[in-house]
Formats: sequence, structure tokens, C-alpha cells
Amino acid sequence: MTVMIPGKARTILFPPLCLLALLQVSTVSWAACDDPPARRVNWLHCDKQGADLQGADLREAVLTQVNLSGANLSGARFSGADLGRAVLNKADFTGAALRGTRLVSAQLNHAVLADASMTGARLDRAVLAGADLRKADLSNAGLYQADLSKADLSNAKLNQANLAQADLSDAKLTNANLSEAVLSRAMLEDAVLTSANLQGTRLDGATLLDVNFTGADLSQATLAEARVDGAIFTDAKLDSTIWINRQRCRPGSVGACR
Repeated sequence: MTVMIPGKARTILFPPLCLLALLQVSTVSWAACDDPPARRVNWLHCDKQGADLQGADLREAVLTQVNLSGANLSGARFSGADLGRAVLNKADFTGAALRGTRLVSAQLNHAVLADASMTGARLDRAVLAGADLRKADLSNAGLYQADLSKADLSNAKLNQANLAQADLSDAKLTNANLSEAVLSRAMLEDAVLTSANLQGTRLDGATLLDVNFTGADLSQATLAEARVDGAIFTDAKLDSTIWINRQRCRPGSVGACR
């Protein structure tokens, strides 16, 4: 290797192993856990438990496997960031922007995501047990095999979201918009879907035991081979709904498939 010194050029011989190490340092991007919050910051695997990041700009940041449990992230911007396998239990994301954010396999037990904007976010296999998602916008979001048991999704927007095989048992979905969402083979036992919008929603093969559909709109929804024992359909719209036996309900059906 030739090293330039003012007025001179000298050749310095490095042992092979040292030279290899120098080359690796120049190509590897290391996480800088002490770096301040900023767009595209790299906090890979960093411990940020309880951090106060209210309103922070973390767009396109590398936050894979970061630990932000109990952190204040209200109003923060995460659009385009990677939070895959992050630990976010009890973190406060109230009003945060998470549009297109990657949260695959993230841990969000009892996290607060009320009023969060999560359009197109990827939450496949994420754990959101007991999470507060009231009025959250999850339209077009990916929630395949996500755990949303006992989560509060009242007034949330889940239209066209993919919730196939998700666990929504005991979840609150009052007034939620689930129009054209996919809930094939999802678990919704004891869930509350009163006055929910389920127009065109796919519930084929879903477990709907003891679900409360009072006043819900299931027009043109598909319930083929779903389990509905104990489910309540009082005043529910079943206009042209595909019933559990694949029979199409008559237009204008309310409360029962006729």
C-alpha cells in the first residue's frame, strides 16, 4: 500500500490479515447507537428503552431489532423505516406517521398506536396483543398472521388490509372499516364488530365463534366455511353475502341469511 506524505510517497507493507481488516472496515456500515435521532439514522440492534423521541424524524431509518420498549414516540415520523423484529412493547406511537414502515415480526405488546397513520405498513407476524389502535389508519396494511388478540381497533381503518390467518380473538373492532379486507382463516373468537363495515370482506374459513356482528354491514362479504356458532347477527346487513354453506344470501337480508 502506498501512503502519501507531504512531499513524499512511501510504500508501507501491511501483514495480509491487517490489510483484510482495513478493507472490511471500509465496506461495513456499523450501527451508531449514540447518534442523535435523524433521518436515515442507523440504530441497528441498539437499546433505546424509554427514550423520549416525541416528534422525531426517523424516516428511512435502520431500526432493525432496536429496543424501544416504553419509549415516547408520539408524533414521530417513521415512513420508510425498517423496524423489523424491533422490541416496541408499551411504546407510545400516538399520532405517529408509519406509512409504508416495515414492522415485520416486531413486538408491540400493549403499544399505543391511537390515531397513527400506518397506510401500507408491513406488520406480518407482528405481535400487537392488547395494543391500542383506536382510529389508526391501517388501510392496505399487511398483517398476515399478526397477533392482535385483545387489541382495541375501534374506529380503525383496515380497508383492503391483509389479515389472513391473523389472531383477532377478543379484539374490539366497533365501527372499524374492514371493507374488502382479507381475513381468510383468521381467528376472531369473542371479537366485537358492532356497526363495523365489512362490505366485500373475505372471512372464508375464519373462526367467528361468539363474535358480535350487531349492526355490522356484511354486504357481499364471503363467509364460506367459516365457523359462526354463537355469533350474533342482530340487524346485520347480509345483502348478497356468501354464507358458510356457500349459499348467496338474498338481497336485502338482515339479521339472517335468507
